[in-house]
Amino acid sequence: MEWTRLELLLQDKVEIIQNKTVLVIGIGGVGGYVVESLARLGIRKLIIIDGDTVDITNINRQIIALHSTVGRYKVDVMKERILDINPECNVIGICEFILPEKIATRITSEVDYVVDACDTIEVKKEIIRVCSSRNIPFVSCMGTGNKLDPLKLQVMDIRKTSYDPIAKIIRKMVRDEHITGKVPVVCSMERPIPHEGITIASCSFVPSVAGLLCTSYLVHHMIGDVYE
Repeated sequence: MEWTRLELLLQDKVEIIQNKTVLVIGIGGVGGYVVESLARLGIRKLIIIDGDTVDITNINRQIIALHSTVGRYKVDVMKERILDINPECNVIGICEFILPEKIATRITSEVDYVVDACDTIEVKKEIIRVCSSRNIPFVSCMGTGNKLDPLKLQVMDIRKTSYDPIAKIIRKMVRDEHITGKVPVVCSMERPIPHEGITIASCSFVPSVAGLLCTSYLVHHMIGDVYE
């Protein structure tokens, strides 16, 4: 009964989606919404990686951040939430701050799709390298901080990005290392909003939309739609 409305939309393609294994790296403002939306699609296996705990400053944008969850490990909170939505999901929670050298071992042969929702540029680079070399479909989220307009978020190839400082670094890596395949990213065309201090500003509705766009990309890829 849980998936009746989804079946009306996708019919027999629901089974295709639900049989995939998705690895999500980073369970923050973006990754939390990726995992939430995947769980609500009925996906039966999710691997989630994050070494952080819920902080009071996360409440303005992270779906698992509540006063009752502050101080708890994000993977534990997220796993409980997934199983409350979808008890049949096999959730593997890995509580670690993932390093670039561990990416190759975490992206195993059982993984069908990878979502990069982490904050570390060197980890982002390695995810792209590993997925590209192994032909594993993936999507990488660029920066959502200091942004206020979710309508300027798009799914695009990294080579078409602009303004985003993280995307600039990734574009150079892709060019310098001669990665020729498509590198799909969720990126904002909005110029970052300047403000005083080094703390990155954030809101509730830009990271969440970015996460939902990541899931949308995966679903379209899974069912064989062309997603430009």
